[in-house]
Amino acid sequence: MSNEADDLSFVVAFPLPFRVLFLAGIGILGWAANLHGLHILGIDAASALDLRTHDDHEYRGPLPTDRRNRGFKLVTDPSTLYHPIYRFFAWYAACCLSAWGVYRWATRGDSALIDPFKFIPAVCALGVLSVVLCPYNILQKRTRDAFLLSLRRCLFSPTNHPIYFSDVVFADIFTSYAKVLGDVWLSLCMLLPGGSLLTLPTQDGWARWVLPSLMSFPYLVRLRQCLVEYASTTNESRRPLFNALKYASSFPVIFLSAAQRIVVSELVAEKGEHVVSEAWHGEHALFRLWLLCALVNSLYSFWWDVTNDWGFDLLRFNMQSRPTRSNSLPRPLVLPAMHDRSESVTSTSPLHSGTSTPVFSPRRSAFSSSAQPQLHPYGLRSPLLFPLPVYPLIIFLNLVLRLTWGIKLSSHLHMHSEGSVLIFWVEISELVRRWMWVFVRVEWEVVKRAKEGVRVGSEYEEDERYELVSDTPGVKMKLDDL
Repeated sequence: MSNEADDLSFVVAFPLPFRVLFLAGIGILGWAANLHGLHILGIDAASALDLRTHDDHEYRGPLPTDRRNRGFKLVTDPSTLYHPIYRFFAWYAACCLSAWGVYRWATRGDSALIDPFKFIPAVCALGVLSVVLCPYNILQKRTRDAFLLSLRRCLFSPTNHPIYFSDVVFADIFTSYAKVLGDVWLSLCMLLPGGSLLTLPTQDGWARWVLPSLMSFPYLVRLRQCLVEYASTTNESRRPLFNALKYASSFPVIFLSAAQRIVVSELVAEKGEHVVSEAWHGEHALFRLWLLCALVNSLYSFWWDVTNDWGFDLLRFNMQSRPTRSNSLPRPLVLPAMHDRSESVTSTSPLHSGTSTPVFSPRRSAFSSSAQPQLHPYGLRSPLLFPLPVYPLIIFLNLVLRLTWGIKLSSHLHMHSEGSVLIFWVEISELVRRWMWVFVRVEWEVVKRAKEGVRVGSEYEEDERYELVSDTPGVKMKLDDL
């Protein structure tokens, strides 16, 4: 009974619409911290994510765009990437905190006053949405437009359009908001006339499939990207297809969870109405199938993170070393910071006694024989641009948080208001996991591009030369002319 009272007090103090706004704010702050942290750690996120600034004086902002567009130039000051996001977050946080403060003052913790004042979070959400879509040059327009441009490319880009790495990262972050996307639908039902902030709306009939459909949408977007990459005329690898299977494996978890209401209707006839409030029905075959699908999805996703997204050898099978259909790259992975006149990339790292040691040769597909890179005996890879203890910690946390995947994707587990606190913390933990994932994912992209010898083509001027990684003390990689 005390747990139910605690959950009710939590719902009264922090209703679902405000929780959605809070989680969206964590995403904004987390992305700014990713870009800032990569800059501090010496990783050039602008180069890895193919970000440019436009020459137009009326509009200047970092946007992932076509490398062949001469109207765009490389972002030379990394602070121009994350400072506007921090400023936008400051405005966003001030707006949401003010609305929540007014809501708390008006309701005074009285559950009878919650629904009469539910227009406060509704007005706050509409205000935030209006600012994000605002066409005027106010409140960090370049940051808002960069977000909308990435969203448009992920949703509506033609199948013959290249899939940029920045859009891959964006879509992967979007998958971590699958449960939040379902919460948006529930919040809308609560805020409409007839809804209540104290109880979750009933999901019967066709409405029971709205929530799982919305939750599966981010995975459908990412699945489409993988299939476009696989079908590309320049692709000679099966890797995008296996990556697509990872996202496809989430659909059975989502929809089998929604089908648990069929289980409930059968068990009510056998055991009575009390089973409606239960979330676990382990004796039913459909429940066991859902549990199996959730386990397969979690473990496969974890294996893919470690082996493919981060490039570690910890869980790599022997078959991974076999050649694919061709040694060519799935698509031209052009690193804007590397010009075709460049020959070597050097690195200075605290992990390697602080000396400048050449670790990559861009015109070769493997390490230079003179570099003699240090190999790490823990199933990781070389080189490592972050301090060594970071990697085992991130791998362990990623495994633990991946195992909550089934909970996050399973609507039948969070359709009961008494689990609001637990589900809220599960959502936060998923965002923290994705925040850590971005650091190693971008690092591996930088390392992989340099190892594979990716060079900029003839679309750039002959005298262009950029640094691959910023001049941050501790970790530095620079470009040397021939």
